[in-house]
Amino acid sequence: MARTSTGPPSATLAEAAPGVAERLIARHGARDAERIRRGVRQVAERWWPEDGSADDLAAFCEETWLPDEDARDRCFTRLGEVLEQVDGHLHEVRRELARRTDLDLGPLDPVDLLLQRVDISAHVDEDLFRTRVAFHALLHFPVHTLEERLREGPGWTRGEWARSRMMDRFAERIPPPVLQAITLALRTADLYISEYNISMGSLLEADGTRPFPEGLRLITHWGLRDELRSHYDEGSQGHRKQRLIRTVMERIVRQEIPAAIRNADGIPWCPETNEISRNGGGHAIPEGREPDTRYAHLLSVFHALRAADPYTPAAPTFIQKRFDRDREIPEDEAERLLRAVLEAPELDELARRIETRVGRPLEPFDVWYPGYKPRASRSEEELNRAVRERYPTAGAFQAALPEVLEKLGFAPDRSAWLSERIVVDPSRGAGHALGAARRGDRAHLRMRTEGGAMTYQSLDTAAHELGHCVEQVFSLESMDHWFLNGVPNTAFTEAFAFTFQHRGLELLGYPASGEEERRRDALEALWNTYEIAGVSLVDMRLWRWMYANPDASPSTLREATVSIAREVWNEFFEPRFRTRDSEILAIYSHLIEAALYTPDYALGMLVAFQIAPRLRDGDFGAEVERMTTLGRLTPDAWMRAATGSGLSAEPLLEAARAALRQPD
Repeated sequence: MARTSTGPPSATLAEAAPGVAERLIARHGARDAERIRRGVRQVAERWWPEDGSADDLAAFCEETWLPDEDARDRCFTRLGEVLEQVDGHLHEVRRELARRTDLDLGPLDPVDLLLQRVDISAHVDEDLFRTRVAFHALLHFPVHTLEERLREGPGWTRGEWARSRMMDRFAERIPPPVLQAITLALRTADLYISEYNISMGSLLEADGTRPFPEGLRLITHWGLRDELRSHYDEGSQGHRKQRLIRTVMERIVRQEIPAAIRNADGIPWCPETNEISRNGGGHAIPEGREPDTRYAHLLSVFHALRAADPYTPAAPTFIQKRFDRDREIPEDEAERLLRAVLEAPELDELARRIETRVGRPLEPFDVWYPGYKPRASRSEEELNRAVRERYPTAGAFQAALPEVLEKLGFAPDRSAWLSERIVVDPSRGAGHALGAARRGDRAHLRMRTEGGAMTYQSLDTAAHELGHCVEQVFSLESMDHWFLNGVPNTAFTEAFAFTFQHRGLELLGYPASGEEERRRDALEALWNTYEIAGVSLVDMRLWRWMYANPDASPSTLREATVSIAREVWNEFFEPRFRTRDSEILAIYSHLIEAALYTPDYALGMLVAFQIAPRLRDGDFGAEVERMTTLGRLTPDAWMRAATGSGLSAEPLLEAARAALRQPD
């Protein structure tokens, strides 16, 4: 019978492990005593009654033990060969199942919504346990803790690192129904967010005017945020637009948005009064708001992920999994890095400078102030025109990839090699990168376009996702061991994405940064990291709250989210903005559909700034390739190999201090 999410079996077989181990030691000698004890214990901890009796466990260990190192090497090599193909091809199947929901290929049919729920791969890991392949690996190779990797990892060979990473695959045994429920919850939340668009041309100000053009549809939160950023150079008219967007965001967070507005066109809505118009008449809709759907999706994700907790005793909450297993940065260390930015005194002076630049007191939406960005001196119209001339469509960007990569600093042969391994797709959502899982497949760069036409926002997204794709190609195709493919965690791939995105203007023929631009870069990086570090703390506190209140309703979660967002705002932003109780940090869509993802953005910005001097002062293409082929070491080991020092906020703060010593 298939095991469900009611909980793991009791470890009744664990008591058999010492006796089995001692018999193996007596047969094969004391030389491998510690290896044998650990291997047998690892098997017993994951052996369920349906796998057999205690005698079956003992017989398996005694019959399959490999005392010879050459035999263990062959086992490691064979598992790598097989799992690369299994994972790689299942990844391609999953990509095809979700193709129409992920890509902007027209209206969705009911079958598309059903297909994106299919998760064939959910059964693979359990099949590996049922066939005892996983137990064979557990018997012969250690499952390392984060503490062991931090302590012993600096002395490991590449092969030892690869073996350690292989065993991440077998560290947990989660039943397929639980994994399928997680996949369904995440995909459903992602589709909800992907289709959360606001018809900007239908927005009304209190006097009935429509400040935005007809046909402009923006996804939340990314599109709304980027539109808000684009109006800083329009004086009072731009300021009114920004305030209107802020009100839209607040209505979404508080779940006050009318149900009829989400992803709909042609319904005039005044966010300030929360009235909609039908047939020319306006009326309030106190009972017509969207139900707490936003928070119902977050709860679904939480409950699905929490159902796996009983099966992961080494990391008994999803929060611990995210930090100790996925990021390999302990939660308290990650929060210390975030607070180092949020509490930085340099932000006091930077906030005053921004206030002077905008010519008014700061408002909460100024967390997204873009005035130190390289594009700040250029209008949206100018940038859109430049994009239309060079990359009018996603297909044109695909064709130009070799030239794009050469502009960024890759040698012609590497540019061609990378371009052959990257596919550009039109995204239904905001855009993302989907790497390959086996060598020989290709990475997919998904970008959002406007009716098939690229805008500057499309190019900005494309540059970001190109950074992901380049990292994904190098860290898979050029890796010495498949089990080491990738980078330490999501923050590190985000670092490369930020680095590429930062150079997006160069793709339009604008000059590269000089000394003055680098000074501005430091201030822009500090302000951006400040904002996303605040969002990250909201995310972290929100997940702590859900674990403390697992039976919460969507409405209670909504109230908690607003309260937490305001608490973080009042603690770290109110002293500089002199405005209390803003919930704007909770607008991030990733809070709903990405499961504690946002700290990777903040940590990624610190990584990006720390690696930037190496990329700037050296051969950009060669340095990117060197760093991305270091493999999936721990973050500390990777950073020391890449830059010579561990991950820290100090390089960013030091550069900001130097920049602030110069006048604006």
